[in-house]
Amino acid sequence: MTEAVLTAERILDAAEQVLRRYGPAKTTVVDVARALGVSHGTIYRHFPSKSALREAVAARWLHRVSEPLQDVMADRAPAPQRLRRWFDTLMAVKRRKVLEDPELFATYHALVEDAGTVIQDHIEDLIAQLAAIIADGIAEGTLSVDDPQRAARAVFQATVRFHHPVHAGDWQRPGIEDDFDALWRLVMAGLTADAQGTAPKSG
Repeated sequence: MTEAVLTAERILDAAEQVLRRYGPAKTTVVDVARALGVSHGTIYRHFPSKSALREAVAARWLHRVSEPLQDVMADRAPAPQRLRRWFDTLMAVKRRKVLEDPELFATYHALVEDAGTVIQDHIEDLIAQLAAIIADGIAEGTLSVDDPQRAARAVFQATVRFHHPVHAGDWQRPGIEDDFDALWRLVMAGLTADAQGTAPKSG
């Protein structure tokens, strides 16, 4: 590959392959450059440090998680339905990554844990999506809370066991779906308590 056609996306593609091979602890910028057939100085022209490259890889992986959730948020279905579908989608994406390639999932989890600002930005983006759905629910009269942002953060934190990678070992445990359904009924009871004078029948 010539340096003239090298792009940041190509570097990130190569970095993912090298990470898959060596893991985050042993992967270096020199390894990525070697995989691309360029000098490591060329990599630094796109990413000023090893940390910057690792953060960019982590950010791209997290974007792949949040992208389908954005589509759910933008849908015009009633808010309670969208909220449940949003979480169902988040959990399905995370579980699929664990099942299809557990070693790569572990690699990205390690990267994300080291990239503090990247993961925090990701979480804030997810909470903002939830807040937008909850705000729609308030406007349409299906949800009733005073502060959509605070409610979104509380719901996200309450469900963390079902989507945070640290709990991945539980995701295939028998009964996990029933556990989420029980929690979801409580969540929706809180979000709809005063919306229509009745408790929700289901999520």
